[in-house]
Amino acid sequence: MITTLLVANRGEIARRTIAACRALGVRSVAVHSDGDADAPHVREADAAVRLPGTAPADTYLRADLLVAAAERAGADAVHPGYGFLSESAAFARAVVEAGLTWVGPPPEAIEAMGAKIAAKELAARAGVPVFRSVPPEEAAEADLPVLIKASAGGGGRGMRIVRDLADLPAEAEAARAEAAAAFGDPAVFCERYVERGRHVEVQLLADAHGTVWAVGDRDCSVQRRHQKLIEEAPAPGLPAGLRERLHEAARRMAAAIGYTGAGTAEFLVAEDGSVSFLEMNTRLQVEHPVTECVTGLDLVEWQLRIAEGEPLPAGGPPEPRGHAVEARICTEDPLADWRPQTGTMARFAVPAARTAFAPPDRYGVRVDAGVEDGTEVGTDFDPMVAKVIAWGSSRADALRRLSAALAGARLHGVGTNRDLLVRVLRHPAFAAGEVHTRFLDLHGAAELGRPLADGRAVRLSALAAALAAAEANRAAAPVLGGLPAGWRNLPSAPHVRRYRTGAGEEVEAGYTAGRTGPVPLPTGDGDVRVHRAASDEVRLSADGVLRTFEVHRLPGGEVHVDSDLGPVALTPLSRFPDGAGDVPPGILLAPMPGTVVRVAAAEGERVEAGRPLLWLEAMKMEHRITAPAAGTVTGLPAAGARVDTGDVLAVVAPAEGGAPAPDGERR
Repeated sequence: MITTLLVANRGEIARRTIAACRALGVRSVAVHSDGDADAPHVREADAAVRLPGTAPADTYLRADLLVAAAERAGADAVHPGYGFLSESAAFARAVVEAGLTWVGPPPEAIEAMGAKIAAKELAARAGVPVFRSVPPEEAAEADLPVLIKASAGGGGRGMRIVRDLADLPAEAEAARAEAAAAFGDPAVFCERYVERGRHVEVQLLADAHGTVWAVGDRDCSVQRRHQKLIEEAPAPGLPAGLRERLHEAARRMAAAIGYTGAGTAEFLVAEDGSVSFLEMNTRLQVEHPVTECVTGLDLVEWQLRIAEGEPLPAGGPPEPRGHAVEARICTEDPLADWRPQTGTMARFAVPAARTAFAPPDRYGVRVDAGVEDGTEVGTDFDPMVAKVIAWGSSRADALRRLSAALAGARLHGVGTNRDLLVRVLRHPAFAAGEVHTRFLDLHGAAELGRPLADGRAVRLSALAAALAAAEANRAAAPVLGGLPAGWRNLPSAPHVRRYRTGAGEEVEAGYTAGRTGPVPLPTGDGDVRVHRAASDEVRLSADGVLRTFEVHRLPGGEVHVDSDLGPVALTPLSRFPDGAGDVPPGILLAPMPGTVVRVAAAEGERVEAGRPLLWLEAMKMEHRITAPAAGTVTGLPAAGARVDTGDVLAVVAPAEGGAPAPDGERR
């Protein structure tokens, strides 16, 4: 029996695993980098061990430090979570050789699935359908379009879509460089690119006694840059015959490699119904909660039970009940080419959530989060900070629950993709089950990423923010604090405050004050009246409809206003501009903290507008920084340099007539 489990991970999966330990009566041990010393997963574990350093390569990716931490804390088992070393056969062997229980498949099974090229060959031998794959240099015109993939890759890294054979050599070289930097293996291959395919996966559970369960399926087709955003179970609209083919192929794959524990077989389903095995994730998946909701199984608990040698129950896996949908909340801005967002998560709350890290006992909403109020969000780790999952009696029921829960979430201090998630969930095509891997391309990430709050909502929210600020000032006043804010015995000039929205637009909110309280200035939004104003809550009616606006002011000045009209983030503007934002031409500033991973120009080199100068890595993604105009490069950082937001990345002395170009492009 496992008595003490070391969780070799961080964030929400560490919290999820610790919660399962608590329910089972297993003692938990967390590990943490220096930056994570006060992280939620550290506080929730029974014990914690420091991994000196801040970068993943120095901490969570050090197998020797993790094994030593388990031994120091008296752990008798290790759970790898997902990401980091969860699919490292070398780490699994190190755990086993140290006399500890590895909560996962045998190292040999991990190794067999570790390289996509070899895994696809093994799948073909096992009778699992696969698309033909070729080295980039052997691809022909008839193969186009192709998808270049990293053999050791994951998370969309090292992937490129190529539609013109002339572009293939350069794209293959870029993919090799990214794969080598990310995985230490530059091997890449090409396979058929399916324009409107579906990403469907089968959850597996296999015990050490020869029983293999296909625990339902999931659709994970809505993605950005080959990374999943929304997942659901069961996969909607699959013909019964196709569903059974996928389940059988997944079971056959697991049996072929002697698999045990939880794992996932991933498939690409083309529009014509043809199927290809993509890869097998030899670990728990991020999206495992949707399967837990519809089956009632606790997959982390079963990982531990299987590691202890317990057999799966007779009779097979439970049939799915209802439908579950999960959305990944990521700290990135879809309207700024998915640029990472960093800072302090001043408030994180999902009021609609019924449970955390466990399936609800009845239809409802679950939240699995790696952050809470006050958590610092940096660029060293994946941008996903939380998952919100809704379980309903039907797909429509689950979609309505999830979109409402996300729209009503309090996400203050760090920008997220929440608005895009809500718009996708409410999109008629998504509601109709028309899901595929190009959903965002087809419907437009810019359109889907628009703020939920329209202009009217922003103006009313700005008025609420101005009134709440006045009330806060009154409450803090050392003299006459008992008088209503802005009270006057005679008519006076209006009180006006200016704000900047998250989209960069300016909005004014004004009111006059008198004996009866504040009276809003006309804005074209109908008859607006103030019913109550406090420092944290304002009640306004517009054309007879009364609404409550929650107001949360952050220490840095940013104001968040939440209402049923949509969330609004506002930055107060000074009446006296300081010009601090003026940047001389030709100077490129870092749009986010990160690490320079590649440099493509040299000091003194003449470049054209739009020429790539360097690549900045943040939150496991690469961002291409390009020349804003034609000119001569007079300053560049070295590869490996770490930069903060606003640091000078490069200097290009413009030539006469140099045309401006975008300063950054996501890769």
